[in-house]
Amino acid sequence: MPVAPAGNEGRMQHEFFMQAALKEAEKALLSGEFPVGCVVVSDGRIIAKGSRSGTAGPSANELDHAEIVALRQVDGLKGAPDPCTMTIYSTMEPCLMCFGAILINGIERIVYAYEDVMGGGTRCPLDAMPRIYSNKNISIVSNILRNESLDLFKTFFSNTDNTYWRGSLLAEYTLAQ
Repeated sequence: MPVAPAGNEGRMQHEFFMQAALKEAEKALLSGEFPVGCVVVSDGRIIAKGSRSGTAGPSANELDHAEIVALRQVDGLKGAPDPCTMTIYSTMEPCLMCFGAILINGIERIVYAYEDVMGGGTRCPLDAMPRIYSNKNISIVSNILRNESLDLFKTFFSNTDNTYWRGSLLAEYTLAQ
């Protein structure tokens, strides 16, 4: 799996790993799926990745989010690193379901590209949530390669063959940019 170049810190490191998440999103888009991609990084290495599925075809669902796919991979690793060393990179702000799963799994850093104006969970005040979520430390970085992610969502919502979230607040917000 890709490793960040040595000495690559801050925004450059975030962009390096977000590029990998964007590749996962592009795979989803090429399959007709909602273009969300995710990678999980620990100690400068990608240890898991996922792309959104379940948005196209007759078996559409709201369970196969890119973050959940990646978290399942992490769960299956033998000798997985300590979750507090992990950072999750997603091309879209994690929804409430994914945000909760990230918190429960002990991952303390989320980096995302494009805000989810309709269902983003990272803006929920942790202190108002039940204890299993509220006692977590979390660092969130947004807008890393936002325009590149936005372009994928514009492509998706512009394709009349894609019906997932067509006409939604997210679709209208995205296409208006």
